[in-house]
Amino acid sequence: MSNDAAAPITGAEIVVRCLAEEGVKHVFGYPGGAVLYIYDAIFKQDKFQHILVRHEQAAVHAADAYSRSSHEVGVCLVTSGPGVTNAVTGLSTAYMDSIPMVVISGQVPTNAIGQDAFQECDTVGITRPVVKHNFLVKDVKDLADTIKKAFYIARTGRPGPVLVDIPKDVSMQKATYSYPKEVEMRSYRPVDKGHAGQIRKAVQLLLAAERPMIYTGGGVILANASNELNKLVDKLGFPVTNTLMGLGAYRATDKKFVGMPGMHGTYEANMAMQHCDVLIAIGARFDDRVIGNPKHFASNPRKIIHIDIDPSSISKRVKVDIPIVGNVKDVLVELLSQLDAAEQRPNPAVQKWWQQIEDWRGRECLRYATSDELIKPQSVVEKVWEVTGGDAFITSDVGQHQMWAAQYYPFDKPRRWINSGGLGTMGVGLPYAMGVQMANPGATVACITGEGSIQMNIQELATCKQYHLTPKIILLNNRFLGMVRQWQELDYGSRYSESYMDSLPDFEKLAEAYGHVGMRIEKPGDVDGALREAFAMKDRLVFMNFITDRSENVWPMVKTGKGLSEMLLGSEDL
Repeated sequence: MSNDAAAPITGAEIVVRCLAEEGVKHVFGYPGGAVLYIYDAIFKQDKFQHILVRHEQAAVHAADAYSRSSHEVGVCLVTSGPGVTNAVTGLSTAYMDSIPMVVISGQVPTNAIGQDAFQECDTVGITRPVVKHNFLVKDVKDLADTIKKAFYIARTGRPGPVLVDIPKDVSMQKATYSYPKEVEMRSYRPVDKGHAGQIRKAVQLLLAAERPMIYTGGGVILANASNELNKLVDKLGFPVTNTLMGLGAYRATDKKFVGMPGMHGTYEANMAMQHCDVLIAIGARFDDRVIGNPKHFASNPRKIIHIDIDPSSISKRVKVDIPIVGNVKDVLVELLSQLDAAEQRPNPAVQKWWQQIEDWRGRECLRYATSDELIKPQSVVEKVWEVTGGDAFITSDVGQHQMWAAQYYPFDKPRRWINSGGLGTMGVGLPYAMGVQMANPGATVACITGEGSIQMNIQELATCKQYHLTPKIILLNNRFLGMVRQWQELDYGSRYSESYMDSLPDFEKLAEAYGHVGMRIEKPGDVDGALREAFAMKDRLVFMNFITDRSENVWPMVKTGKGLSEMLLGSEDL
């Protein structure tokens, strides 16, 4: 136990000292009555910087992206009542994607809890379904231990957000400060090492496979296991697919990468997933958007190996043959070691499997019709990749633009693609860009968004101005809620109920009103020049309004209830 100060200090000062002990450099937040003692303590310290957002939802999103792009634990601070209810969407977003965060919320004084006090809500009850764990601290003597536990729980095992609710009187009461060096929790002991016998079985199965497939998800990135995955794929020479959350885990420009799987995945990835004889799933959870209809997926016999830190994710949606519970990085290190020691080499029949995959790849499922008159959204994403040398951090909102970004910007590095996968939260793109830039100063950051999503947190343009944040905003403006319109076209007889954006602002003037640069691009021939001009402005936020083809849809597509091999490759398949 460290004991560097015998004199008692306030709970607010304890919070600040704990954050400094954890090495926190940035805290995103918004003040209010229940946290003013904590904000006063922040004013008096110089260990970390506080970023004042314009809405609590943006604070949580920014802390979320800070973590996604850096492997640090994101931290944010919100007040009681509406402050914490505004934060719930951000908590749920991070929880669905297993992002390690610590959220500190203010609460009314302990003697007022349950009395319907001003700005009171049952924070623990409201947030329980969307956090890995939460705490209500009723005694200032428990505060340091609780914050230590919060960081430990957030970053270990299957990561996730942890909330610490602090009543106002606890933040003003005094206690002797002592921050524990270790955490011991009898009820929480995550397993890191995989079972060696199970790994041995997996090696034997992989080496005997004739039609193998490596399927990876966000767990590879969360575990910092990208290097191990790249070694595994290159050693075996097997085809690999990364889910939406796993993009960048294996380098997308390599021929062994067959594209993203699932609802808007490539034809070759989905056909290989469906027809393989051995499937190894690494840090992925067989999500409904990835495998389509589970009954259809199970109709083709295959052996499945599943590596995951969370035992509850294994055989949850798809029955597996070889479960391996453990940290992805540790398991892959052991798997590679056993492969090196094995006398057997991969089955020569894999070459025939590759011929089949190349036939599927020949369908060119991501090809789209170009135009001299209308800007195609896919072409903008491709041009962003070219202009940035494929080395930018790309954040996105949720919708068609998100899928085009995933399809047409090949990610060769992990933690460069920042999006809301599980919850699908509109409005994350701009605060995500803020969090990424705070965590990666000097990096090239671009937010690919839609005219519906960007308006959900557009007030954060003020935060960007205050803290000199300069992401490039790429608005693919089709004057529709694009993904809603696409579904209405395909499944609802083209009845576009409330999907048309009838009174959009002048985004260029709006950006300028916040002190940034606004650009409007309407012709295909102007796309390249505009992007190069914008990215050359290193010290300015540039809001680029690309007026795109309104009728463009995201293809391929596996409709709800269909199987992976029942893909629509374009409107001609309808």
